[in-house]
Amino acid sequence: MVIETKSQEPFRLKDANGQTQTFDRTSADLKHFTGRFIQENQQFSKQFFHVYSCRLEELRPVLVENAHKKWGKDVKILKLAEVENFENERCAIIGTLFKHQLWKPSILRELNEDAQEAGLIPEKHENYTSDKDIPFLEDEMLRIKIVGPKVEISDVVTGIVVALLGKKLEDGTFEVEDWCYPGCVPKSPPKGPISEGKILLVSGLDLAHYSDTLALGLFTEWITGMAGSLPAQEETSSIVNLIIIGNSVKATSSDSHTTTKGLMTNRALESAETSEIASAVKKLDELLSDILEHCHVTLMPGQHDPTNLMLPQKPINRFMLQSAHKYETFKGAHNPWLGSIGGRIIAGSSGQPIEDIMRVCGERNTKSPLEWLETTLEWRHYCPTAPDTLPSYPYHDKDLFIMQECPDIYFVGNTDKFESKIFKGENGAEVRLISVPKFSSTSTAVVLDLKSLDTSPIYFGNN
Repeated sequence: MVIETKSQEPFRLKDANGQTQTFDRTSADLKHFTGRFIQENQQFSKQFFHVYSCRLEELRPVLVENAHKKWGKDVKILKLAEVENFENERCAIIGTLFKHQLWKPSILRELNEDAQEAGLIPEKHENYTSDKDIPFLEDEMLRIKIVGPKVEISDVVTGIVVALLGKKLEDGTFEVEDWCYPGCVPKSPPKGPISEGKILLVSGLDLAHYSDTLALGLFTEWITGMAGSLPAQEETSSIVNLIIIGNSVKATSSDSHTTTKGLMTNRALESAETSEIASAVKKLDELLSDILEHCHVTLMPGQHDPTNLMLPQKPINRFMLQSAHKYETFKGAHNPWLGSIGGRIIAGSSGQPIEDIMRVCGERNTKSPLEWLETTLEWRHYCPTAPDTLPSYPYHDKDLFIMQECPDIYFVGNTDKFESKIFKGENGAEVRLISVPKFSSTSTAVVLDLKSLDTSPIYFGNN
């Protein structure tokens, strides 16, 4: 499904002398590919095995081709069931990575009474890594442990489809000599000219806790053309779309509700939290209404916003944002989101996929969110850890999170700091990667030029 928005009327700004001057708000075609991550027939009775099976089936031909290019056509590519007959013989295998982690959450283990009595349920940790983590590669039938100096346990992420070059050892393990990933999707030439204009990205407004800050007021005045010098106001008029990337209502979840506090205490806490969320939603609706008078807005939900938890997250319900939904310039989007603005394909998430990858890999892996974002392009998957440690719908016909096109702009929201770079793939693809910081803690938004793909942070703090 494609939804196109209409261009806006000019808005009036004042120069330093108080003289009224009119700038035309730059416009660009806006399309939301709303059906990309949605499976019409959702069957929750299906096992998650089907997700991995569909993922492996679709990416296997890509890996066969890439493996032949990298290692030559003389290398045998075997199924795991065939490796048994090629002990100590160089070959390649294709499958899905799986990392056994003791600290990884398990609902089955939590519900197991015997495990509870034996104290086998681990405490909650900020990440899932431990010295007992074990890497495997599995296909539709078997699983084999992978070993060797080329296997860095902190880089192994469950859910990645990969080809491995090496040999099966006498102890039944597979010693890895080299790795091969699906790689970035080949980039198609643009279907038309790229529009002039800029987009503005902001994430983590957290209106439940930071709604009355000076930074938010400055941000609102700036985007609506009510603040800054005349050149700054003229630059503001070139913004064709504001993308708000999740956690607008809240940026953290509450862990204060425990049965040990007593029934009445928990009810009081729940009532206070409900009131806090309702107040923040109202503030978000008012904020959006102010901005929508002057600019297109795309609103993505985040992990802690009032919508479904499983990915893809649905837009915040229209009845919560009744004033905003009266504007044609407003569009509630899914998370992850994929769309097109001014001829540029844009994709990104509110942060959960990258945050979960970092949780799986732990503190030993020092890659930044931007570096992991780049790596997901090589993996050709938006949410590789779903459904293992990242909640997602149980797709059974097709893994809809596999990348089908190469985006021009690829972002992750709710990070600790701004970072940006140009990714250059082997097939000549160039992608602007952006790490969008939490506005509530950094007072920073990101401006991106559609033509040049240049990015720059804009700071709304008071120092």
